[in-house]
Amino acid sequence: MRHTRIIIKYLYMFETSKDFLNIAIGAAVVGIAGFSCWAIYYMARILQQVFKGTKDMRDRLTKLDDLLKTIKEKFEHSTSYLLLISEGVKKLVEVIKERTGEKDKGKKKGK
Repeated sequence: MRHTRIIIKYLYMFETSKDFLNIAIGAAVVGIAGFSCWAIYYMARILQQVFKGTKDMRDRLTKLDDLLKTIKEKFEHSTSYLLLISEGVKKLVEVIKERTGEKDKGKKKGK
């Protein structure tokens, strides 16, 4: 008997159109809340991926910067050595010219 009263009570839950409107509004609020939670979750995941991508790009740029600095330093050091090498080659050419000039003079005197 008690169960039938409960069932009858739920059957007469919609006595007016206002009751139906309140239930529809409640369902809409629950739906909007669920969608908002889902959207916030996915926005947080997107931001997490953006921050990770930014961090990876920053690491790559740091490595590239270090590589360029190393290449620049090696180039600067090699240019300073090139100056010394070129001076050495000039002296060597002068010495060879002097020796070949002495040999030529010696051959000319002997004739």
